[in-house]
Amino acid sequence: MLAGELVQEHLRRDNAPDEIDISCKSSVRNGSVPIGDQYTALTNGSAHLTELDSKALEQEIPPDEKQAMLPGEEKCIETKLYWRRFAVLAVFSFYSLVNAFQWIQYSIITNIFTHFYNVSSDKIDWLSIVYMVAYVPLIFPATWLLDKKGLKLTALMGAGLNCVGAWVKCASVRPDLFGVTMTGQIICSIAQVFILGLPSKIASVWFGPKEVSTACATAVLGNQLGTAIGFLLPPVLVPNTVEDIKLMGHNISVMFYWTAAVSTALFILTVIVMKDRPSLPPSQAQAVLPDCAPEDYSYRQSIINLFKNKPFILLLISYGIMTGSFYSVSTLLNQMIMACYENQELNAGRIGLTLVVAGMVGSIICGLWLDHTKTYKMTTLIVYILSFIGMLVFTFTLDLNSIYLVFFTAGVLGFFMTGYLPLGFEFGVEITYPESEGTSSGLLNAFAQIFGIIFTLIQGRLTTDYNPLAGNLFLCVWIFLGIFLTALIKSELKRNNVNMGMDHRNLQAVPTECPSDKPTNGVKMETSVSFSHETSL
Repeated sequence: MLAGELVQEHLRRDNAPDEIDISCKSSVRNGSVPIGDQYTALTNGSAHLTELDSKALEQEIPPDEKQAMLPGEEKCIETKLYWRRFAVLAVFSFYSLVNAFQWIQYSIITNIFTHFYNVSSDKIDWLSIVYMVAYVPLIFPATWLLDKKGLKLTALMGAGLNCVGAWVKCASVRPDLFGVTMTGQIICSIAQVFILGLPSKIASVWFGPKEVSTACATAVLGNQLGTAIGFLLPPVLVPNTVEDIKLMGHNISVMFYWTAAVSTALFILTVIVMKDRPSLPPSQAQAVLPDCAPEDYSYRQSIINLFKNKPFILLLISYGIMTGSFYSVSTLLNQMIMACYENQELNAGRIGLTLVVAGMVGSIICGLWLDHTKTYKMTTLIVYILSFIGMLVFTFTLDLNSIYLVFFTAGVLGFFMTGYLPLGFEFGVEITYPESEGTSSGLLNAFAQIFGIIFTLIQGRLTTDYNPLAGNLFLCVWIFLGIFLTALIKSELKRNNVNMGMDHRNLQAVPTECPSDKPTNGVKMETSVSFSHETSL
């Protein structure tokens, strides 16, 4: 401990802003000098292990993230970005796209499927709601699998189940086989559980600190693009041929078989491309995380830590409200448009496409903005307010007998409402670091599904019994509440602080021994109560 005190005294004399508490054991590792004669400095995104002498103390610490020295080791651990990260991101985005397409492919042509299967519109709505229902109870085993077994197995589960569900639907193209198509949709909804929580995990594990938010936005983009294609293609592939049920069945069959073929190809690509993590970490935040074997990781404790995090609880509710509202609007869009404009199935799909494509643009812009400014709370709050305004405008212009105006207002609403999705993921990772990204994202999605189920059922009933105005006003009230909850979130950018070397009073690097036989980096992260607040412009 004397060596540590000498280091801190030297740093104070030099007015160094970064002070780190280090607990060391008097032991020798890999033939190196005793740890008690060494110190660790985490600053400017690098960690260096140096012998305590006057010459070493005068050395300047390099500002880049190229190398990191860990306690008890002489070997430097480098950070590196691999080209493979783009392939991993692309394959994930595409099979997420197909899963989202299968979610919305029924709802956007509700009137056609009610006629083909001879069921009520409520049952067709449940083909979308089942995605939300399945997610809530299955999110905990899915995030446990991600944390315990890794990214590759979780990705294979998502892509594989998505493929199986698509082929089951191919056997359901008969008016008396509604139960079979529901079974296929349930399988796809289970696949979704292994998909929605991965964007922030893939971004953090594979991408550097200057591109992590953009990567997360791109991963979310795949899901949004699938929803957009789900709005566009079904009305084109399955026109409303009421007088010819056989032709209608043939068109549905074509749509199902093409979906199954693409899902199969993407599953094969997932097997080839997907990998748990790169050989070297992409950022300092990943390099300093504990590297213990999976059996030493406490999933239960991680959940407890997240639910004790008050800012994260506020984010859970506000994210659930916004994303649940988006799910509800997407599911009921066909019914809203058909209630105000007759025989506009094709335009209903195009309006949905406009809503989601605008949201995709919003997602990318928000991701680039976050990577550039790191103003997570400010950006999230502004987008939330603008989403509320967009929802109000969409609500009061829907029935003005101008379909082109609906296109415009839907685009504005989608730009902000769906552009919010990656913001919530990244904000959640920042305020919960060093907890698992998959666990925090999974809980955010779970709350989104819960609110989505409630909102869809209530808004659907209000739309059916009264009019679309009543259902949309219901959502406006809840989004307005979400603005206040977002404003109350205390912004603590823990991951960014580690990457930028601003965590000197908040993280302790202490030697730790993992009970497993797997080699570890020997670092244990201990978080304190306060972190530096959000970076300002």
